[in-house]
This record gives sequence, structure tokens and C-alpha cells, in this order.
Amino acid sequence: MASVNDLVNDFLEYCEIEKNHSELTIRNYDHYLRRFLEFAEDGRSREIRPEQINAELVRKYRLYLNRLNTELGGNLAKITQNYHIIALRAFLKYLAKRDIKSLSAEKVELGNMERKKIEFLEISEVDDLLQAPEKHPSKKETITLRDSAILETLFSTGLRISELTGLNRDQINLERGEFNVRGKGGKDRVVFLSDSASKKIKTYLSKRDDNAKPLFIHFSGIKDGLDDGEYMRLTPRSIQRLVSKYAKLVGITKKVTPHMLRHSFATDLLINGADIRSVQAMLGHSSITTTQIYTHVTDTRLREIHKNFHKKS
Repeated sequence: MASVNDLVNDFLEYCEIEKNHSELTIRNYDHYLRRFLEFAEDGRSREIRPEQINAELVRKYRLYLNRLNTELGGNLAKITQNYHIIALRAFLKYLAKRDIKSLSAEKVELGNMERKKIEFLEISEVDDLLQAPEKHPSKKETITLRDSAILETLFSTGLRISELTGLNRDQINLERGEFNVRGKGGKDRVVFLSDSASKKIKTYLSKRDDNAKPLFIHFSGIKDGLDDGEYMRLTPRSIQRLVSKYAKLVGITKKVTPHMLRHSFATDLLINGADIRSVQAMLGHSSITTTQIYTHVTDTRLREIHKNFHKKS
């Protein structure tokens, strides 16, 4: 019988090859499961076996995590503790898949947590933000057009910032208003552009006189013969600064981020009647549970609308 240590290695290879998890996910699973092994084997003379993973061991492990001090002197955040348990449950499910006797993953529950607060923009704030580049134009027309196209694209598609910065010119079909993007875990999905976003991108590209492959680029330091390199691609940090700058210029007091526009995209769809499965597909969520965080927000928003507009007879 293989040791748990060997089985963890097998599990990580399974995540890489068969589950196609991202490098970051696999690295996190490795870290969390090694911590579990270190705890489980402490004081033992030999490596732990799969059948020795039981409810009592997991209970003691959870207590250990809750009392563990971080390098900064505090305790592990509840969400981080849950990440450890999520990794352990995924490993136990893998063991069950291979018919290896161990604790059932269903017997390991996640800890209760406060519902994550979702920050999003009201539609009036979105309108103000999208108009910001034209109301506060740059000295260089191409920058104004680029920034306007970026903001429109973020709200139109709900793209993650890494997905936006990774876009290339040749993958965008402006006539159809759609393109494919590869998201987390290497999963591809179709993304749709609004008519406004398509027009903004088309206008922006018509003013570019370079051969650079990236869709959204910076315009400083362009040199002859070097304008087709990756060095011109805007970075996630550049996009974050851009969004924050325009939000402040139009007087939005919230801390606006590109991810908030993704939240606003999802919230706007749900409030206007989109079904949650469709929103899940458009956001590229692998689990409907992730998308369901927005239903709490939209339920609250609908309650406010009902209160404000539904009058008693």
C-alpha cells in the first residue's frame, strides 16, 4: 500500500494532467496537503497510511489550524483555514475515485464563514466611468481612445484583468462582437462585446500605426522595428491605475477596481433577468457556487427596488 505522501504526489499529477488545474491551484494544494502531512505524522515513527485519516484526526487538524500563528503574529484567516480543508477534501475524493480506503470527503465540512461582501457600481456610476476618458481626454488621442475601449470592454465582458491584458488583436472578431478567451484552469469560453465596446475598440485600432500583437498597449517608448514585441502590452497594474484614475476624476468615492467592473457586469445581468447558469458561463466560473455569491447582492437590490417603487394601495 502506497503511503499518503506518495498518494499526494499522484494526486498533484492527476490535478495537472486530468483535471487541468492551473499551476497556482496545484501549488496551493501541494502547500496545504504538505502541512496536513506534517501535522498528521508528527510524533509517528512511520508515514501515515490512508486508512489512518479519520474524523478525529481531521478534528484535531482543524483545531491546530485555528490556533496556528502566522509569520505576522496573527492567526490564520478563516478563509485560509477553509482552503486547507478544501484541498484535503479534494485529496480524499481522489482516494475514493481510486477505491483506496480512507475518510469520506463528505464527512469533512467547511467551517462557517461570513458571506463575502460584493462591491459593485450602480448603473449611473458605470455610465459616468465609461464617459470619463472623453470628459477628461489625454493629450494623446490614442490614449483617450484606448482607455475608453478598455473601460467599455471590462464592463461589456466581465473579463478578469489577466484575461483583458492577455488579449491580442487577431483574436477579436469585431464584426460578430465576440471572441474566445482562456480563463482559469485553461478553460476556454466565448465572450461577447456590446455594440458600444466593439465600436470603441474599432475606433481605437484605426488610430494605431504599429504592428504590435497585443490589443491594449502603452504608447511610450515605441521605436521603429521594435513595435511588435510583448514589452508594449499593458500590465494588470497599469489597468488598475487607469480604472482608479478615471473613477476619481468623475467623483466616484468607492475604491473602484477592474474586478469591481466584473462584479458590476454580473450584477447587472442578474438584476435584468439573466439566469444564473448563463451568468456562470459568461464569467467562466467552474462551479455555480461561485456565481451564487451574486444572488445575495441582487436579492437585496431587488428588495430595495420593491420598497422604493411598490406603493401600498
